[in-house]
Amino acid sequence: MDLIKGISYNLRGLLLGIRTPRLLFWGLIRFFAVVLITIVSASLILVYHQEILNLIWARPESRWIIWLWHVVSWLLSLLLVGVAAVLSYLVSQILFSVLIMDYMSRVTELAITGTVNEPKDMSLLRLFTYLIKQEIPRTIIPVLLSLLFMILGLLTPFGPILAVITASMAVIFLAWDNTDLVPSRRLLPFKKRFKLLSKTILFHLGFGLLFLIPGLNILFLSFAPVGATLYYLDKDNPIVA
Repeated sequence: MDLIKGISYNLRGLLLGIRTPRLLFWGLIRFFAVVLITIVSASLILVYHQEILNLIWARPESRWIIWLWHVVSWLLSLLLVGVAAVLSYLVSQILFSVLIMDYMSRVTELAITGTVNEPKDMSLLRLFTYLIKQEIPRTIIPVLLSLLFMILGLLTPFGPILAVITASMAVIFLAWDNTDLVPSRRLLPFKKRFKLLSKTILFHLGFGLLFLIPGLNILFLSFAPVGATLYYLDKDNPIVA
């Protein structure tokens, strides 16, 4: 089943990353960088927690509904921390993580096949520009849409439905951000790469489900390029067939 297959590749990538010194080093660099940026951004956002809560709902005087106000306050805190984590991931991706992801993918491909299949005449600057350009349709837009749905879920009565849609969409595109490393490095056109995603939605949902585990999600995200590369190096994959 594709869903289980996606989960297994993510776990295989984490295990291989932990056992391989170079992958372990760069995976931990990503991990601690995202954690640090998340702590800083969450601290800055939570400074304005009370002001944001007052805009949504001023503290009631009645003792009968004050408990509900406290629940809303806690939910708002969780939402703000979630927003901070997403923004931190985006910042780290734009600044440096995309390069680390590509390097981890290269190390994995080299370890498994003995070579890295890529265009030979692309300079480092051109590669960096190309990788950053890939992040716009591959990660930034989907994650921003997820944030929008998250906020709409808080402000509308469709919260439970939007929460499921938001979580599913977010993990699918986060998974694709990793599984797209190999085909984009081989300069496969975006249209074909997106078509590959559309044909493997369940796999990407399974691969990304582990990103929903609080605390461990950053660890799985940090080593996800390894499992994603293993997926595209599989003998049955059309990219390398």
